[in-house]
Amino acid sequence: MDELDRKILSELQRDADRSLEDIAAAVGSSRSPVWNRIRKMRDSGVIKGQVALLDPEEVGFGTCFFVLVRTAAHEKDWQDKFLAAIRRRPEVMEAHRLAGEIDYLLKVRVPDARGYDHFYQALIADVAIYNVTALLSMEEIKSTTALPI
Repeated sequence: MDELDRKILSELQRDADRSLEDIAAAVGSSRSPVWNRIRKMRDSGVIKGQVALLDPEEVGFGTCFFVLVRTAAHEKDWQDKFLAAIRRRPEVMEAHRLAGEIDYLLKVRVPDARGYDHFYQALIADVAIYNVTALLSMEEIKSTTALPI
């Protein structure tokens, strides 16, 4: 990946809906080389897809919780069951396995507190969890999908 690829990726992260001509002009190239590089980066998996970013408030999912999960069970069977449960839940926007005191961190988007309780009840019905702590996000200070390339 060279500097031109990075510039193209930076432009795509800013707005992937722009025309090839606009992107080419922004990176100082022409349409064909930019298209070829984008195609190669898609084929190689550097570009995983293209999506529309929605405003959570506008579509009824304005409440965000960060859910800290501790488990007393570290066996593969428990982990497989837990991972399957969170993958089934569309409210889970992100899930991370952590080092340290907390085993998993989930970012959960729901309409309101009742929506979180529904999520929580469904999760604990699917898998036994030692401890769950939910932290309500009062204000989103920064949110981006762009990597600092």
